[in-house]
Amino acid sequence: MKKTLLVASSNPGKIIEIKAILSSLDINIISSIDLGLDIHVNETGATYAENALLKALAYHQQTDLITLADDSGLEVDLLDGAPGIFSARFSPKEKASDADRRQFLLEKLYGRPSPWKAYFHCAAILIDQAGSHFESSGQCDGVIIPEEHGSGGFGYDPIFYLPEHNATMAEIPAGLKNQISHRAKAIRAIVPTLKQVFLLN
Repeated sequence: MKKTLLVASSNPGKIIEIKAILSSLDINIISSIDLGLDIHVNETGATYAENALLKALAYHQQTDLITLADDSGLEVDLLDGAPGIFSARFSPKEKASDADRRQFLLEKLYGRPSPWKAYFHCAAILIDQAGSHFESSGQCDGVIIPEEHGSGGFGYDPIFYLPEHNATMAEIPAGLKNQISHRAKAIRAIVPTLKQVFLLN
């Protein structure tokens, strides 16, 4: 019987990515959606790692399952690192969509000198059965562009341009994204620990 890993997220796009990144492991990956759970976590941490830990602890304490959580954000040089840890809550609109957040970011950048250099950051936290936690991180460098391109991905992907691939994060194939993205790098970095926790070869 496969051992179970709980992904501490209700974001369908993120869950799909994490499952794909970990597809080579012989484990059963589930989410709060699969369990019918509605867990709300106040992301009050000052860093990505602190917010990821808050999420991982909340899900682990409610389910007692080995839990993987991540927190990520977009940092733009010209905005002094904003939106950063507030990336998912950047737009002032109530119940803002991804498109609302992208539009608000572009409004902040219009008229500023280009290129608009930016970085995606991700921190991942794994909590084992005993409650011990392990951390990893990843970064992806790019440039914000003023028009949206591509229909893949989610969040800021359609305006995050990758010069080395001549495409936005929303235009590249999912398989490539799951190799080069900030989340892919953070999750892959924690795979050795996952293998130890699940006693995998």
